[in-house]
Amino acid sequence: MRYLHTMVRVTDLDASIDFYCNKLGLKEVSRVENEGGRFTLVFLCAPGDEELARERKAPMVELTYNWDPEVYEGGRNFGHLAYAVDDIYAVCQRLKDGGVTINRPPRDGHMAFVRSPDNISVELLQAGERKPPQEPWASMPNVGTW
Repeated sequence: MRYLHTMVRVTDLDASIDFYCNKLGLKEVSRVENEGGRFTLVFLCAPGDEELARERKAPMVELTYNWDPEVYEGGRNFGHLAYAVDDIYAVCQRLKDGGVTINRPPRDGHMAFVRSPDNISVELLQAGERKPPQEPWASMPNVGTW
């Protein structure tokens, strides 16, 4: 058995691409427009995994955009996506600068949570050893749910 991808339904493809690629830093590997089924699939991978992802040897996120409007509820029931990052403080600052709310700041230098435009919870974990606590993160409160 090999992990392939996680599928997330999105309601605004442009806003989702902006969040996952421009702000979070994932890379688009492929896109499928299916006119008959009236949907678009966009496959994303972590930076540096592009070649492996094209060969279907790296885990990916599949954004599924249905062309006919639908309301998706229960994003919290989904759980979360999780990514290891090289510098949790730098990633959280980039997200914050991009207008993303840091729901659970990395007070411990190890873990943070944010949410996508479709309310999907995304966990960020510091790769390797946790970083020493650092302001403004160390004293920043939680915001909303994560």
